Amino acid sequence: MRNSIVTDDLIDEFRDRGVTVLRGAFDAAWIGRLRDGLARNTAEPGPYRRNYGEAADADAFFGDYCNWRRIPEFETFVRESPAADIAGALMGSAKVNFFHEHALVKAPGTDAPTPWHHDQPYYCLSGEQTCSLWVPLDPVGRDSALEFVAGSHRWDSLFQPKMFVGEDYPIADDGFEPMPDIDAARADYDIVSHAVEPGDCVAFHFRTVHGAPGNRSADTWRRAIAFRWTGDDVRFRPRSGVMSPPFPEFPEFDLADGDALDSELFPVIRRRS
Repeated sequence: MRNSIVTDDLIDEFRDRGVTVLRGAFDAAWIGRLRDGLARNTAEPGPYRRNYGEAADADAFFGDYCNWRRIPEFETFVRESPAADIAGALMGSAKVNFFHEHALVKAPGTDAPTPWHHDQPYYCLSGEQTCSLWVPLDPVGRDSALEFVAGSHRWDSLFQPKMFVGEDYPIADDGFEPMPDIDAARADYDIVSHAVEPGDCVAFHFRTVHGAPGNRSADTWRRAIAFRWTGDDVRFRPRSGVMSPPFPEFPEFDLADGDALDSELFPVIRRRS
């Protein structure tokens, strides 16, 4: 059953432009749980925690992912919040798998930008029914918000992944192209961004090109967690080089190229009859 917040206009915008914003998608209790989970994640980081900035303070810009099984607040959000229903409605999918979560934190005044990229080339999958829900835990003004190139999910290109500190990933033979220099020609693109409050979320396709400036607020953190979802047509497709996340559990779950993701690693959270 469709979540009532997902209107036909939002679905059309998501599918046509590759990004939309949902206001008041999650109530204060859900945001409180996620803040508690992020505090736990920060105090007890996982093996993939990375400092993305170059500042001396390692906590100025950092991320961590694939911790949802060990952080109960994250797992409860994945399994019980409206997120899976929202993603399923936007994707037009009867089935909603959870792929992974990614916590991203920028301290006040952090200059380090998030480079322009899109997510699908990092991942071990193919398919069009994909959706990230970027859930802010603090107010984010337009001057610090994620920016998206609207319609870029329809480009017939996959771009070479970059680490958030700027280097190319060592992925070979996948036919990825260099990312255009979007900042050098911003007027050539339809760039959109949204100021958001806790409770809102930004939804975008895995192929939508996006980036972000530093956190230009002098006194407000920019804490957010992106929850990644996939739908009916998505299949397992391992890359030839480094993948992010690397998912070392693949052999345990015996996933083969072309398989549906359905497994304990990528569980089905919702399924419409």
